[in-house]
This record gives sequence, C-alpha cells and structure tokens, in this order.
Amino acid sequence: MAYPLNENNRIEEQADILLEIVRTLGHELKLNPNSLEALHLDSSFDRDLVLDSLARMEFFDRVERRFGISLPERVFTTVETPRELLREIGSAKVRIQASPARSKAKPAVDYTQAAPHTAKTLVEMLQWHTNAHPDRPHLKLINEGGDDELLSYSELQAGAEKVAAGLQDHGIQSQQAVAIMLPTSKDYFFTFFGVLIAGGIPVPIYPPARLNQLEDHLLRHGKILDNCQAVALVTVSEAIAVGRLLKSKVVSLKQIVTPDNLRRSDKNVFYPPLSADDIAFLQYTSGSTGQPKGVVLTHKNLLANIRAMGEANAVNSKDVFVSWLPLYHDMGLIGAWLGSLYYAAFLVIMSPLSFLAKPSRWLWAVNDNRATLTAAPNFAYELCQKRIPDEAIHGLRLDSLRAIFNGAEPVKPVTLERFCDRFAVYGLSPKAMKPVYGLAECSVGLAFPPVDRGAVIDQIQRESFSFTGFAAVSDDPAKAIRFVSCGRPVPGHEIRIVDNNSRELPERQQGRLQFRGPSATSGYFRNPEATQKLYDGDWLDSGDLAYEVNGEIYITSRVKDLIIHAGRNIYPHEIEEAVNGVAGVRKGCVAVFGSANPDSGTERLIVLAETRKTDSSEFEAIRVDISRIVTNLVGTRPDEVILAPPYTVLKTSSGKVRRSTCRELYEQGLIGKDPKPIWQQIATLVLSSGWSSLFRVLKGLKSYLFAGYAWLVILLIGLVTWFSCIVTPSMDWRWKIMRRAIRLFASVTKTPLAIRGVESLSKQSQPCVFVCNHSSYLDGLIIIWALPKKFSFIAKSELASQFMAGTFLRRIGTLFVDRIDKQRSTLDTDKITEVVNGGRSVMVFPEGTFTRMPGLLPFRMGAFVAAAEADVPVVPITLRGTRTILRSGSWYPRHGTISVTVGQAIYPTKRTQSQREISTWDIAVGLRDESRTQILTACGEPDLGYEKAPIIL
Repeated sequence: MAYPLNENNRIEEQADILLEIVRTLGHELKLNPNSLEALHLDSSFDRDLVLDSLARMEFFDRVERRFGISLPERVFTTVETPRELLREIGSAKVRIQASPARSKAKPAVDYTQAAPHTAKTLVEMLQWHTNAHPDRPHLKLINEGGDDELLSYSELQAGAEKVAAGLQDHGIQSQQAVAIMLPTSKDYFFTFFGVLIAGGIPVPIYPPARLNQLEDHLLRHGKILDNCQAVALVTVSEAIAVGRLLKSKVVSLKQIVTPDNLRRSDKNVFYPPLSADDIAFLQYTSGSTGQPKGVVLTHKNLLANIRAMGEANAVNSKDVFVSWLPLYHDMGLIGAWLGSLYYAAFLVIMSPLSFLAKPSRWLWAVNDNRATLTAAPNFAYELCQKRIPDEAIHGLRLDSLRAIFNGAEPVKPVTLERFCDRFAVYGLSPKAMKPVYGLAECSVGLAFPPVDRGAVIDQIQRESFSFTGFAAVSDDPAKAIRFVSCGRPVPGHEIRIVDNNSRELPERQQGRLQFRGPSATSGYFRNPEATQKLYDGDWLDSGDLAYEVNGEIYITSRVKDLIIHAGRNIYPHEIEEAVNGVAGVRKGCVAVFGSANPDSGTERLIVLAETRKTDSSEFEAIRVDISRIVTNLVGTRPDEVILAPPYTVLKTSSGKVRRSTCRELYEQGLIGKDPKPIWQQIATLVLSSGWSSLFRVLKGLKSYLFAGYAWLVILLIGLVTWFSCIVTPSMDWRWKIMRRAIRLFASVTKTPLAIRGVESLSKQSQPCVFVCNHSSYLDGLIIIWALPKKFSFIAKSELASQFMAGTFLRRIGTLFVDRIDKQRSTLDTDKITEVVNGGRSVMVFPEGTFTRMPGLLPFRMGAFVAAAEADVPVVPITLRGTRTILRSGSWYPRHGTISVTVGQAIYPTKRTQSQREISTWDIAVGLRDESRTQILTACGEPDLGYEKAPIIL
C-alpha cells in the first residue's frame, strides 16, 4: 500500500520509513551489516552503503512505490543521502499510475522515397529536408511523465539558426571547436546543428554523473577540451560552475554559455561556406584502452557512412527508430539520430537515465510507436532480462522490429540467446537480432549482418585457438569458446585480417582487423603520433583481433587486452564473464589484464574483482573459487587475485571496463585505496587551475614581448630598406636589397620560411602571370623573397597616392590598376597585357583584397584575360601562415611559420582550326578555374563564395 503523502505526515515518520527501505534493500544485497546498523539520515549512498547504479535505481523505484510519488529523473544521480532524498519526497508529485508513463503513438507521416543523395554536408542534408517537407515530423522526444515533444525539420533548422546566430555573436569562427555538454533534449539537437551552421566543429562530451567523480571527470574532459582547442562550451545552467573549472584549465576556452544565452542574440545568422572535406565533428573515444583521442570526421566521412549503413539495412522513410542511446556517443549521435534524419525515418528518443531507471520504457516505446529499428550495447539486453518483471510488460508487442542492433561493446552469445528466448513470446523475431561492428575511426558502422538474417554464433575449439589462433569448429561445448558474427563490411568499405607483418591471413585465422573506405577518419586531432600508429599504408588498424569466415567478421578481442601467458593467448572478457558468477563478486565489476613480468619473460595473469565482503575468511573463499574457475577455463592459474572494495574497477562513460587503466593502478600499487575526499579534489583542481592561469599570463606576456620586438625590427629594417631602394639607381640592386632585408627579418624574429616547387621556375624562360592568394600585408614581401625572378606587382590605384607605399612600389616597377571603374578596369587589363608582351612577368593577387577570416575569395578575371591575350602561362603561388602572423584589421604580429608553394604552370589552350569557337574569354576562365583549384588545394582554407560568374578585374 502506498504511503499517503500529505501535510499532516510527520517528518520523523517519513524518515523512519525511508531508512527502513534502505535497510531492507541492504539486507537483500548483503551489504556490510555494520553500515546498515549505523545507518542515519546523513549516510552516503556511495561512500557508506556503496550502492552501485543499478542498486540505486532499484532503491528509488521502491521509494516511489512506497510513498506513491514520482521522483524527477535528476534525483537518480544527484541525491547522495537519505536526508536529501527526504526533501525531494516532500516536493515530489503524487504518482498518478503505477506503471511507467507511456509514450503516445507516432504521428502519421507519408512515405517519401527521395533522400538528400546530392548533399555534401550535414547542413545541406538538413536544408534539403526543410525544403522538401518542412512540416514533416522528424523526431519525438519522450520526456518525464509522458509529455512528448515533436520536432519537425523546419523547427530543427529554425532552432539551430538561432543558436548559430548566438554563437557567431559570441565570436565563434569557422572550424573552431565548440564543446557540447547537454542532456538529451531539444536544446542538444538545436545546438549540434547550430554549431555546424555557424561553421564550428561540435565536440560532444558528457556531464559528470556524481560529485565524487568530479576530479577524474574534469581532468579527463580538460584534456579533451585542450586537445580540440575548444573556444566555447555550451552546457546547462547547473553545470556553469563545473564549466568554469574547465575554463581555468583550458587556455583556448573563452565562452561558457547555455542554449538560452545563445538564443537571446538579435543578430542574423550567416552561413559560412562548408565543404565535404571540412571537419563535421570530433568524436572522442571512450578511453577504455587508453587516454581519449579525438577522431576527425568530415562531412564526407559521415554522409558516406550513413549512406552505406542505410543501404546495408535497407533503411527508408517508413522506418521508426527508437533510441535511448546518449547523443555524445557515436552510436546514438550518428547511427540513431543523423541516420534517421538522412532517410526521413521517424526517430523516437528518450534520455539514457529514463531507460536506466525503468528499462521497460524502452520496450514500451518500441510497442507504442511500432518501431522497426532500435539499438543498444550488450549490457542493455542483460538489464532488460534481469530488471523487467513480466507484470511490467503485460500486453507488450515487439513484432514490428525488423532490426535490433547489438554493438558498441563485445557481443556475448549467451546474451543474444537469453534475450531472444525471453522476448520471443512478445513477438520478437530471432531474425531481428543483429550483432554489429563499428568504431569511431570508421564514423560508426563498419560491418552488419544481412537484412533477412539474425545472429550467427561460431563454436570453436578453445585449446587450438589459444595456441595457434586458428578457429577450428568444435562439437564439444565443454571444450569450446563461442564468438558472434558481426556480418560483412558495409558497401564501399573493405576489411582485411593480417598478421604482424601486414600479410593477409586465410579464413579462420585470427589476426589484426584492418579496414578502409570513405567513412574512415584521416586521423586523430592534433595527435600525429597516434595517427601514425593508426595507419598501415592506406589501411587503418582497428586495434581489434578477429577472424573471417565466408566473408563475415568474428571479433575475438582487443589487441591491447589480449594476454599472452606461457605461450597461451588468454581473452579477458571470457574470464571476466565467468568470474562474475562467483558468489560475493559484484556483477560487471571484474577486470582481467596482463602485467609484464621481466623475470619470466611472459605476462602475469591478474584478476581484479570487487566485493562488498569484509571478513577475511570470506575473502579467502572467494579467491579460491576464482582461482578454480580460471584454472578450469583457460588451463592456468591466475598469478594474483585481488579483491577490492566497490568502485575500484574503473569504467568508461558507456560502461566498458578500462582494463589498461586498472593495470596502471595495479602496477602503481594504488588498487583498493580510498578516493580522495571532495574538498581535496577541489583543492587539487584549484591548485592546478592556478598553474594554468600562471601559464596563461606568461604566454600572454611572451606574446606582447614578441609583438613589440617584431615592430621594432620592422621599423628598423623597413626604414633602411625603403631609403636604400629610393636612392639605389639599379633595379637589380633594389631587388637584392629587398630579398636580403626579408631574410634578415625572418632570421632575427626566428620566423621559419619554407618554399616548395620553386625549381620549376628555372625552366620557365618566357614571362608569365603569377597569381597568389592574399592573406596579409606581409604577402608581397614574402613573394619577393620566394621567387627568383623579377616581376611587376599589380596593385590597387589607391596605394599610388600614399607617400611611403606609393613611392616604394613605383621604385620596384609596380603597375597600379583601378578596381572600381569598370571602363578603367578594361584599359588596365590592356596595360597588364602590354607589360607581359614586353617580356616582364607580373604578380597579381586575384582576390583583390584579404580578410581576417580564413578562406579563398572569388578571383577577378583581369590577370587571366591578360595571360590569354599574351599567350603566356599562369603560375599559381600559394601562401600559408601570413594570415596567422598578421591578420587583417590587426597590427599585432604573432610568431608563426610561413610556407610558399609554387604550383604547376598552366598554359593557355591552343586554338586550332577545329577549335576556333574557343574565345579568349573562355581560355581565361579555364586559366582562372585551374589556378584556383591548385591554390585552394594547397592553402588548406575554405572556399569563400566562389562563383562561376566571373568578376571582371
């Protein structure tokens, strides 16, 4: 019977009932009796009772039922003591129904066969849908209490544009990283696309779950933000304080804002140009086998992967995808959301916490929306079997599902079998269960089973596989190990299995899995060392061991997780699964790893298991059981069995055991030590932040000193050079003086100057038209230094009237042209042609001007018309680095490097008898297009508004 909640209830009675619920659950879980005996209102659920996530969920569920209330989802992660929970009980809503709130059925949507197959970016993909069917429902967000929110394509774009305008108002520029730390909500969708529309790079990260994880969480994300050089963090208002701690540790981080802050901007949104090769977002790996690394994924990568996965699974707009997967993880972000968006499939989404609190909500969402697709990691299927009672799913139907994907962590055969057996009576077809394989380095999806087939399990001989790596079929389950097929590579992608010398292996022979295809990353962001390790020629190393049968892939283990003990290959996940069944060991809290033993030349086999037991005799019994099970399973005793208190085995945000980190703790002798108290964690953060602040001050001081020094050098060398060129009668000597002055400047300011391709100019005897991208006032000086030939600059006529600049430019043979008067422009083009015909090369900046924003502006036609008329080649020159050193609108020079790339000469098309229709103008357009292509490729900057309609001069 529910406990009636009204104003006459005494707080003491509520407290007694609450503590009794805790004690009852504690006895069931066999918690430490001393802790239960000493229980009081200020006892910590984590520190004193050691309730794990699942136990907390069970406890809060009992509280809700006992008091007849509905607790808000935030309580499940924020409340730390019975006293705090008591306050929440007093303000909680009365529960209207005992069963979880049910989602309304999906709205009726028409089938549409078309999809944005011509889109080159994610922004174009959204715009295509907004234009094609603006009011079509895109997704439904299931909130607490069953209050669903619908979002159409036009609403998504409008919301994203408001966020984008706010970001641009805050100074966000193209290809700058913006971190997103938001829960599953409309704000997340608006913000992700808002960052893209603004030209930025979204970097999804997750907020801390509990206060006692503060230090580890912030330090890990501090490294992520520092690596991606995030300039802004978009988060919830409650996390602003946490964000400030991150800001104090990350030099690049300038803005910490909420979506509401961004929406207050009254600026109009500007769509900067995006290309398929621009970075779409950075996916940081979970870190289960090392420090997080930022996987670079371009728009081209993501669209290729979405299209390949859609083709492999025959996805279309009739599909309905139900997901609770977190949006900071590639499986939830790309596989569920962006994949549904591309194919106009209807997405039904809920928060991960909603699923964890009541797993039945996931299955009921499938039922109510007649979902055809859904996905989850292996642990979720286990959770559904253990946490969902039959009475909670009476009337459930899962027969609409045609694909239920299992991926993102090792897929266990026993999980597949149990889940299919349990839910077969609810209409789940065994053909719907699809183990899949993917990794962030391939966007998300790499291998899928055929559409019309379920899971295939391979049972192989354990003994021979351990010694030889050959997966021989076994008929004896007692002596076998089983692996699940993850299917075949998605269209357009390849997988190969190789040995340590990169030689491809035959079928059923275990080796390293490598892949390639259009979804593959170009590497890890600002981590060349890790990127180099990722590549083997044009193949990428997955870091996984696998074997192949009939073109299908069977994943066996991570390379780094494999333990080689006395010549035997041991697979950690198999031992962990077995040890999880030992009485007294906490389920899912076992880490098995190898530790180097230099004395024996082999690895020690270490088993780390959590337990709540405290009695020494119980400890010994558990160790004996673990040793016995491991010996029977792999034929060798573990070198050491370590029993540790709860929360010793470290995990990633998605629940994977961080084996390598556990090994590091073991080797440092830190296993079992109590975590530092909160005050000490905060003190550590403040101290480290102080060092960061000091570093920032010193870095700023260094920058100021360099700027002052650079201007002093510029003034001294510049004045001497200007005067020397004015008084020197010989043009040859003027050019020698200028080149030596520039080299001197580079030397004393320690500015590296590099030039590539200049040797091709030695073969160029005739005059030519040099065209170069324009980034800074330094460009002309660098060109003088880089090119061995003398030439005439083509400069805007406004400079001619300036005493210093005009006098100097005239002395080095500059030709001034008018950019405004169109009639004068045509005459000036004739002047350029005349100079070239006279045997002198010219140097033109065809953009006509430069901006502080990186990017190549449209080219004016004058130089190319002159080259076509004079029948001389155009030589493209590409500058990099000058914009960084001295930007437009700024007189604050910074230290940097400069490179000059001399491209291939482009000769005018010859007009033969059969090609008389080719005009001078057509030839000039061809020269412009080819020159621009070379410069755009070499400069590494975006294309800013290139149009086929030419600008005259």
